[in-house]
Order: sequence, then C-alpha cells, then structure tokens
Amino acid sequence: MTDAPASSTHLDTVEHAAVTPDEAQPWGELGLKAGEYQRIRELLGRRPTNAELAMYSVMWSEHCSYKSSKVHLKQFGEKTTEEMRERLMVGIGENAGVVDIGDGWAVTFKVESHNHPSYVEPYQGAATGVGGIVRDILAMGARPVAVMDELRFGAIDHPDTGRVVHGVVSGVGGYGNSLGLPNVGGGARFDSCYQGNPLVNALCVGAMKHEDIHLASAEGVGNKVVLFGARTGGDGIGGASILASETFEDGVPAKRPSVQVGDPFMEKVLIECCLELFAADVVQGIQDLGAAGISCATSELASNGSGGMHVWLDDVLLRDPTLNAGEILMSESQERMMAVVTPEKLDAFMAITGKWDIESSVVGEVNDSGRLTIDHHGERIVDVDPRTVAHDGPVYERPFHRPAWMDGLQADGASFPLPTTGDELRDAFLALLGSPNMSSRSWITSQYDRYVQGNTAAARPDAAGVIRIDEATGRGVAIATRSNDRFTKLDPYEGARQSVAAAYRGVAITGATPTAVTDGLNFGSPEDPDSMWQFAEAIRGLADACQQLGVPVTGGNVSLYNGTGEPGRIDSSINPTAIVGILGLLDDVSRATPSGWREEGQLLFLVGETRAELDGSQLAELHSHLGGLPPKVDMDRERELAEILVACSRDGLVDAARDVSEGGLAAAAAYGALRYGVGARIVLDEVCEASGLTPAQAFFSESQGRALLAVPRTEEPRLTAMLEARGVPFARVGVTGGHELDVQGQFELGLDELTQAWEAPLPARFA
Repeated sequence: MTDAPASSTHLDTVEHAAVTPDEAQPWGELGLKAGEYQRIRELLGRRPTNAELAMYSVMWSEHCSYKSSKVHLKQFGEKTTEEMRERLMVGIGENAGVVDIGDGWAVTFKVESHNHPSYVEPYQGAATGVGGIVRDILAMGARPVAVMDELRFGAIDHPDTGRVVHGVVSGVGGYGNSLGLPNVGGGARFDSCYQGNPLVNALCVGAMKHEDIHLASAEGVGNKVVLFGARTGGDGIGGASILASETFEDGVPAKRPSVQVGDPFMEKVLIECCLELFAADVVQGIQDLGAAGISCATSELASNGSGGMHVWLDDVLLRDPTLNAGEILMSESQERMMAVVTPEKLDAFMAITGKWDIESSVVGEVNDSGRLTIDHHGERIVDVDPRTVAHDGPVYERPFHRPAWMDGLQADGASFPLPTTGDELRDAFLALLGSPNMSSRSWITSQYDRYVQGNTAAARPDAAGVIRIDEATGRGVAIATRSNDRFTKLDPYEGARQSVAAAYRGVAITGATPTAVTDGLNFGSPEDPDSMWQFAEAIRGLADACQQLGVPVTGGNVSLYNGTGEPGRIDSSINPTAIVGILGLLDDVSRATPSGWREEGQLLFLVGETRAELDGSQLAELHSHLGGLPPKVDMDRERELAEILVACSRDGLVDAARDVSEGGLAAAAAYGALRYGVGARIVLDEVCEASGLTPAQAFFSESQGRALLAVPRTEEPRLTAMLEARGVPFARVGVTGGHELDVQGQFELGLDELTQAWEAPLPARFA
C-alpha cells in the first residue's frame, strides 16, 4: 500500500480518503485487528488516510496503549491510600513519577524495557533503551543522576547467548558511560526461556528542586511547537509496531532499520540544552520522542492539553530526504525532543539551542480546534481527535485462566538429594557460588562507570545503589531492583509479592526508608490465556504487596509478547518477569550501611525465621529443577524488618548488612565476606535447633524476611534487646575474621578459592 493509489503520485489526503471509502489499506500488516480498523473508521466517519492509519497502528499497539493491561494496572491506583501518596508529587500517567525527598528536593525515577530490539541488534537495542529512559527523566525537568539495568539472557552455554550478551552489555555501558551517568546496580540472569526473548530493562533516576518539575502538554493558543535535537531518519520505523516502510510507498529502500541507532554524545548535549531551557523558563513543556516518534509526541501533547494542534511536516529536519509522510511520523530516530514555546520566547529558545549547536525547527502551533491536524506538502494528511490516538484507544479484557500445567508444576516439589556431609555441603556451596546466576557480575559491571560525577555512595557488588542528591546535606536515595522469575513461574501472585519484598528489603538494608516503586512487567502473549493469567495474578500480587508495605507505584512499563512457543504449553513464553525497583530515602548517604564487613571480631546475627523452603531456589536450579511452591511472604514481618534495619543504621548498631534471599544464608555469608576480603566463622547449630532443619536446609533455604547483620560486640545488648522487644526471631550465627569461610563442623574454604570459583564463570564464557 502507498500514500496514494498505485496509479497516483499524490499524497493520500483527508479529502481523498473521504471520497475513496473502499480503497484497500494494509491495516493487518500494521498489527491492527479487523475490529480496531473498523473502530478507526467509525471515529473518523471515513476511512483513515495512510498517515492516520500509521499513527493509530503504532499508538494502539500494546507497547504504547497498554490495551491488554489497563484493566489490571488500574489496581495500582485503586490500592494506593492517601497515606501512601504523602510524598508522591507526580504519579502514574506522566513520563515518570516524582517523589519528595525533603529540603525542597525531588527525585524522579522509572524503568522501561527495550526487549525485542535488543535481540535483533543487541548493541543498539540496549543503548537506545538507556537513551530513551534518560529522556523520560529529562522531560520531567530533572537532571539524570544514575542508571541501573536488569538483564535476562538465554542459557549461558547456548551458541547465540554470547552475541546477545556482548552486544547488550556493550550497549548499556557505551551509552551510559558516554553520558557520564553512573550505573549503580541491577542484575543479570541466564535461563533458556529467554533464548529468543532477552530482556533489557533500564532504569534512570533524576533529581530536581520542587519548583523545577515540568509536565508536558500543549496549552496556550498560538504557542509554537518546536522539534529539536537530532534529525529524523529512517531508523526505528516500526519499533513499536510491525510497521515496514514498503507498506507506505513503493520506490524507497525496501527495508528501513527496525532498531533505532543511538548517539550518546548528541544526547549528552541535549541533556544540558534541555536543562538550560528549563532554567531560562523559555518552554511551557518538553516531550521526548521515543516509541512512535512524532506520532506519539504530537498526539500526547495535544491530548494532554485543552485545545488542539496543527503540525506541518515540511519543516521537520531530515537525515533522509526520501522519507514519506508516514515514515516521518513513525520514525523512532533517537535524541529528539519536542517543546511548546510561547511566541515571545521563541527567539530566546532558539538562541539556547543554537548555543549548544542543536538544530531546531518550528513544526506546529497550538490552537483551540480540539483536533490534531497535520499537513505535508501543503495538503492535509491527518485530522483526528488526539485523545482517540493517545489515550482513548481500545481496552481489552482478555480471557485468562489458571494453566492446566500449574497443578503438576506445583506438585513437583524439591526432591533432589541434599548434602549430608561436610564435604558434600562444601561442594554444593562452591557449585552454587560458581553457578551462572550466583557468580560475580564484575565482568559486566566493570564495563560500566559506577562512580562518575562523584555522588555514588554504593554500587554493585553492593545489594543496592546509593546516590547523593544534595552535596550540602548529604541527602540521597537508595535504589534496589529485584525479580525472582523462578518464584513467579511457580506462583505469579506470591512470586510478584516476593519481588516487591526483596526490593523493599534491599533498600532497607542500606538504612534507607523505602518510599516508592516503579516496575517493568515482562510477560508472554496476552492472547494466550495462560500468559494472561500469569500477568493478572502478578499485577494483583504487586498491588497487594505495595499496599501492605505502604509504598505507591509511580509508573513503569509493560512488555508483552515475550514468547515464541505454542500457547497453552508450560514453555510458551519467558518466565513471568516482574522487575520491581524501589526507591528509599537517606538523610545522609555517608551513614549508608555497607553490604560487607571490614572488621574482624564482629558478631553475625541472622534476623528472621528460617524454614525448609527450597522449591524454586538456587540450590534447586543447580539440580536443573523447577517445581513446587515458592516461599511465603509475610508483609508485616517485612515491614518490621525494614524498620529494624533503618533503626540499626540510624543508631549505629550494625557495621554491615545483607538481605538473605537467593542462595540463602550461604550466599549472604559469602557475599558479605568477599565484599572486603574478611572471612567469617558460621555456626548453623542454633538455626537448625530452632527450626528442626538439617545443616543443608539451614544453609541454603530461601525463606523470606531475613537479613544477616555484622554487629560490633559493644552493640550486641542493644540489638538483641530491640529484637526481643519486637518479638522478631534471631540467631547468633557466627563471627567475622580470618581469610576463610569456616562453617563450623562442616567445612573450611579459603577466600582465595571462593573468589576464584565466584569470579571465573562469566569471564571464562565471554571474555
């Protein structure tokens, strides 16, 4: 299909569309359903022009419209209480949520996915994923101050995994490092379910003063719409739908690049330029151009405003002059922004963009028509109600049901043999620390600049990132991301709740008060009732957990269709992966609790109850087993533990803390010792006796609501008195010191040997 009938060289105009109702259009090739195409015709009272069809197809895609997820996502708002909103300045629905952190400072943060492009072209897919989330933060008026990423790859030994890993890690590091943003945390996992569907979820944090918060909308009749930044090219066309350029016009290159191409140095300049534009008060608002490009920016700006907007494409600065109208509208070329500027401030705006050598062009004007109209070559090619494009798209209540295979999966509990001797426990411990998903991530994180800007107080391998926001007071934030994809496969509701609890705990161990949530929801096809059930249950679990913990969801991202298998099968999609990012507040980042001990002779306390919970655990993964039921989460206990951890940090009761989660006490003890090279003696007797567990169960259990604390001997009375007063279970499980990890009565293991086992796997495979 072309912009006009095959026999004509004219644009497919609104006027032409009105008199050619039966002209065939490629709505199916653009990802629209028959009912959706019919609805577009009803909304317009005619067939859409090809440019309008392009806009609707991409803006009504799952990625942009959330048409299959809206009915479930509304739980986040419904389950947010007024008390939870106390620090929330901007919530769901804007480019990113904003949280008041005190002293007139605010922080904005959000996670976004760039999954499918990162499989097709891993470097650019990951790089532009970072660039896109940074621009979301920038559009709020904030200076980006840190990034994080949660990555999922296929089996570590699959021949294609190396291609994806090298590209994605290089893309994340190359773009973020060039921007001068510290990468302070995140995670990476390997599992065969992600073989054809790697996940790249990028998070960005930005800081601003309260008065600098900006929301993007097209207000003020006569105000100018300015496109600035990089020129518009053919890259990324169809990134948010299945749009292919030959659908629109014959005679142009048959295939445009489907993955965007990023230029971090242009984005770095764009950041500084936007911040100066905000500071000079010469813009009403700025919208980034991400998915769907100009289609998205114009329709969202107009829809968020109270009037309308007229746009002319002839003045869009192009890298490729062969682009047709549909391609200009749909291009997802990176490093572009759209601003609304009053006429009297236009010269000042242009002076600032000129100072930064950033090209700008006026491409539209705000009016009171209530319509979004777009002209090309002097002819009207778009005339729509912008809300029907950007906000009032289709909403589906997809059928879903509990999969038939869930009973068998949950009945298949951990039946693998547990270590019974000291030597067997030692071998299992070494294998665990050297496994693909528990081994050191330093091969990845060493490619990221973690300390640029000088405000990083903690970063990987610490369990949470900590960033100073205010140099004068030391005020800052801690951020932790978590998702136990195996638990969520076993029980989406409980697994999602566990992910919230783990991120909440990960922030609290630094001494920060958990305050707000962002999420990246990666699931299979919404047209598969099994996958849709996983999604619905996970959302219910996330919303319930956030309500129980008192932390509001500020925004996030949904990525569906992450699967290539046959619907109805246990392996039809990726493991349901609900990435949870939690932001916590610190009055002074210098008092953030370290995640490893530096001193000898400190006492180690395990706080929380340990049970024989090994289903879905890392020990089970060593045996290639996934089945049973995940650990239960007690949110009251999690909230109480967080209060204890914050109090311990504030009152100087602990010198180090680790959350006990994946890998259990074994991993927490190892990571605590390896962080600064100080060993420990671990005694399992008290834990075993209190819970009736074997040493292997006590060592590897992944029971929730637990933390491992390193406590100066002088502070033992105060700590134990606080725990006893609250009725929180605890056990003294060891003492720090030496150059080995000594599990008393079981085995001794030198830190050098442990370090070698922990650090070797990723370099051996990918270096």
